[in-house]
Amino acid sequence: MTPALPDDFPVIERRAVRVVVLDTDDRVLLLHTRDPEHPRLGTWWELPGGGMDPGETCLDTALRELREETGIVARPEQVGPPTWRRRASFVHRRTRHHQDEVVVTVRLAGPGPEVDEAHRLAYEQEDYFGFRWWPLAAIVPGPERFYPGRLPELLPALLAGEPVDEPFELWS
Repeated sequence: MTPALPDDFPVIERRAVRVVVLDTDDRVLLLHTRDPEHPRLGTWWELPGGGMDPGETCLDTALRELREETGIVARPEQVGPPTWRRRASFVHRRTRHHQDEVVVTVRLAGPGPEVDEAHRLAYEQEDYFGFRWWPLAAIVPGPERFYPGRLPELLPALLAGEPVDEPFELWS
């Protein structure tokens, strides 16, 4: 059961997909981001991904979001099944997003490329200000903040092929 949400902004309900992108060196791509309208949130590292468009499948969304946010063009057979399921809520751009998310993996055939920002939406151009290919061992609980918040804790289970049913996260 989802707890009551803060009554702070209009709410958007949506389905979303996040992508754990792994290169051949077992590094994970994370985007460094912020919300310019909510500086109190600081900065954090997040998985590429976003909301599902009408008529899209999870696979369609993963491939589209990965291409739009990073410039990486993956093939459908590189996308793993949606074995991590979660419900989350966060504030972004004067809207409270309340969403059902799945997390999939994408394995690249080589080392992690530079990120190409050419296909990002205007707000993504403002929000994302860096990226990093993180060694798996560096994604640990500590001073860095991640989205999903429990990424350091739940990533090993996802990569081991275990189903992950994460309880509700009120991220911001």
